[in-house]
Amino acid sequence: MRFNIFKKKEKTTINHAGQKAYKMSPEMELYTAVVTSTLIKNFYETDTQRLKRIKTLIKKVNPNFVAKLAVYCRTKMYLRSIPVVLAVELAKIHRGDDLVCRTVNGTIQRADEITETLAYYQWANKREGTKKLNKLSKQLQKGIAQSFNKFDEYQFAKYNRKTAITLKDALFLVHPKAKDEQQQTLFDKIVQGDLQTPYTWEVELSAIGQIPYDSPELKKQAFRLKWEELIDSNRLGYMALMRNLRNMLEANVSAAHIMQIAQRLSDTQAVSRSKQLPFRFLSAYREIQALHSPYSSFILEALEQAVKVSINNLKGFDLDTRVVIASDVSGSMHQPVSPKSKVQLYDIGLLLSMLLANRSQNVITGIFGDTWKKVNLSKSNILANTMHLRSMNGQVGYSTNGYKVIEYLIKKQKVVDKVMFFTDLQMWDSRNGGNSLQSSWQTYKAKYAPDAKLYLFDLAGYGQSPIRLVGKDVFLLAGWSDKVFDVLNAIENGRSALSEIKKTEI
Repeated sequence: MRFNIFKKKEKTTINHAGQKAYKMSPEMELYTAVVTSTLIKNFYETDTQRLKRIKTLIKKVNPNFVAKLAVYCRTKMYLRSIPVVLAVELAKIHRGDDLVCRTVNGTIQRADEITETLAYYQWANKREGTKKLNKLSKQLQKGIAQSFNKFDEYQFAKYNRKTAITLKDALFLVHPKAKDEQQQTLFDKIVQGDLQTPYTWEVELSAIGQIPYDSPELKKQAFRLKWEELIDSNRLGYMALMRNLRNMLEANVSAAHIMQIAQRLSDTQAVSRSKQLPFRFLSAYREIQALHSPYSSFILEALEQAVKVSINNLKGFDLDTRVVIASDVSGSMHQPVSPKSKVQLYDIGLLLSMLLANRSQNVITGIFGDTWKKVNLSKSNILANTMHLRSMNGQVGYSTNGYKVIEYLIKKQKVVDKVMFFTDLQMWDSRNGGNSLQSSWQTYKAKYAPDAKLYLFDLAGYGQSPIRLVGKDVFLLAGWSDKVFDVLNAIENGRSALSEIKKTEI
């Protein structure tokens, strides 16, 4: 059966909430674990536990799948640390062909990922001292060597940092072959430490901060003029522009420069090239929303336009398709995606749900915890809707009673075509009434909507499902990127999440 992405005989387990759940196949568990991981401590798993589980799963699946998953995570989901882990761990268990070489080369998309790969290799193999990088896998070495041909002097100089393993160390270790004399000269510069210092806007701003001024007003004016110069020169990358919106507004840049900022934020090509994860737009929106500036509303609107541009390829659903979108706001969803981030899984679930709602015509949206609450929202604003739902924190409690969403449909005898959950999957019945998503879904299908389909968007990757996934009416997707909707499109066309990974070229 083409929809049967799990073993036919699934085993049950107990989830982190203490309720019966269903085990995933090793491939599906590995997929969900890595696309929802930044290798930081989360609500139910420490970094060490997650990494140990990933390394165990790698040994249980086909090496070709690991390779494709690594490249998929880097090039489609825009993850950086986890592809390195997959590539290096693959090198430990696979020999005999160039699969590892192609995987490593495919996952290294920035110059600093050369040294990151070697640093993880050293750490994973517990190497210390002068021989910390000895006995390097030949295919790992070859893949890193090939990746040296991808970058120019600016890119090497930008990431030529004084870390434990440097680009010079890497070059001596893997001996990349220069493709021409110009590149050989570049390699020589890495060895000699003569790479041209790259221009960075941070350096210019730092220099201004070191200059003594006669008054705070003059210093503020100097920063304003520098920000305006940077905006005019178009030397700020898209990510830098978003991260510094608050700084530029607080520096009181001119109205003309505010217009330039807004135009660039919402420019279709600039958004596309930036490859921003959706929650980056939410982070910027939140910063500006809290700022007392006469231009705040103008920039907020530009960010709304930008996030809409970012999902131009999201198909959504038409008027004939009845959709329910339910976002998990339970306590376990209140964990940051990285140590320094203010964005939580809670936010990602709400944002992804609003992205899909924006592209759907016949949709019921809401949040669930102890209970389910339907929330009527205008389709026009994605980020504003996300923030509105976030402001309702606590109104439905902090448990994960996902079955309440289905109970609502049963009680109302409401027939829908698709039910979408954005959740960490740790569902249970906090009232100890014996209810479950599995039983509620079976009842709903039998009595009211035999053709309905259920989609679980896994945002945490703990490796269990609250419902059986064998069949053609329940599907699992995972990840924090809008690219997860590409998987949704694949499912709608008769494929699966795993089939999307397996078609990745390496």
